[in-house]
Amino acid sequence: MKELLAKYDVPVPRYTSYPTVPAWDQNLETAQWVEHVRHSLKNEDASWSMYFHVPFCESLCTFCGCNNIITKNHKLEDPYVDHLLKEWSLYLEAVPDLSKRRLRHLHLGGGTPTFLSEANLEKLFSLMFKNIVRDDRWEASIEVDPRRTRKEQLAVLRKFGFNRISLGVQDFDHEVQRLVNRIQPFEITKGISDEARALGFESVNFDLIYGLAKQTPESMKKTAELTIALKPDRIALYSFALVPWIKPAQRLFKDEDLPKAEEKRKLYEIAREAFLKAGYVEIGMDHFALPTDGLAQAMKNGGLHRNFMGYTDQRTELLLALGVSGISETPESFHQNEKVLPKYEQLLGEGKIPTLKGHVHTEMDRKRWAQILKFVTAFEVELEKDQIGDADRFLSEMLKDGLVVRDGSFLKMTEKGKPFLRNACAFFDERLREMKPHSQIFSKSI
Repeated sequence: MKELLAKYDVPVPRYTSYPTVPAWDQNLETAQWVEHVRHSLKNEDASWSMYFHVPFCESLCTFCGCNNIITKNHKLEDPYVDHLLKEWSLYLEAVPDLSKRRLRHLHLGGGTPTFLSEANLEKLFSLMFKNIVRDDRWEASIEVDPRRTRKEQLAVLRKFGFNRISLGVQDFDHEVQRLVNRIQPFEITKGISDEARALGFESVNFDLIYGLAKQTPESMKKTAELTIALKPDRIALYSFALVPWIKPAQRLFKDEDLPKAEEKRKLYEIAREAFLKAGYVEIGMDHFALPTDGLAQAMKNGGLHRNFMGYTDQRTELLLALGVSGISETPESFHQNEKVLPKYEQLLGEGKIPTLKGHVHTEMDRKRWAQILKFVTAFEVELEKDQIGDADRFLSEMLKDGLVVRDGSFLKMTEKGKPFLRNACAFFDERLREMKPHSQIFSKSI
């Protein structure tokens, strides 16, 4: 395994989308995007999902790769909520069917969504929900920083039907927390978990990261034990993505403080073993869930999906993202909002949907995305006839090393090969193969 990790620990995408953002053709105008949104909702039985991005954080976590704004100025809340409502009104005006089709999934991410006060959460949803029809399979979720979350905020969220909460934990070790600038004692995480369950949240989820500075096998084992003690319904165990050319704060880490490929993978295996022993089911490449959870059920019945927010059991015709930098998706295209707050505000002030860039899918894009989705959710996928020879050539080393097998027209990951799923997905990424980037644009696979 040591040799395999050294061999395959190379920069590859995470494949939360295809084409990946660096390969977008940026050939999408706002008017065409609006038409794609309309088209996705043309059928009366269509459903859709909504994502709100709240970029504000009171302090910088040095591992973070998200689009965020570090500030303690809560006066920024009021105008930002107004911006979200303005953007929503622009979409309602352009696509009236949004108020008629069923909203299946609502998610707040960031940044720190609970940067917003309970009053502003109340304002946002009381006005937005006037034009919303909820689906029978309604799910509303939010990512929270336990250090910045109050019971009053959770009560407002429950009032508007929020039933899933994801807690940013990352690691329970104090020294690791110090180095990533996120001191969060176990008692704080436990307190918010208990409050959420007492208020009626049906699912409490934890986000963890492996590969952080100063993590050790002993500290990872302890983090896994404390996580299991609180019994979250889902666990996202993400690989730390080292991308200092995008996030300069990551340069604060010393190279010697970060676990190398073999050490890093060992941290994952320690947590994985603990979670499986505790009864969790492994989902895809970085999630775990209790057997009764929707993710585990979706994997069992073939309904598992993956998008910009990770693995989900909610798949809809439209994912509409509001807020600075939000990425939306229809079957025909991807669309990203302006990433710089003043420019985002300016476009809204001009009465325009704040488009930054996008991508219109080709027929080949759709085929390859469908194959990648199948591969990352089921660990096997059927190849087209003209792909078989190419797969044998491109994946020759992985085939020889026993990481993948080809069974007729089916390509399958072996148990041994699962740590290298991202590497195998690169076979389907024809745009990456054409780009042949000369500089590193993705984090390493392990």
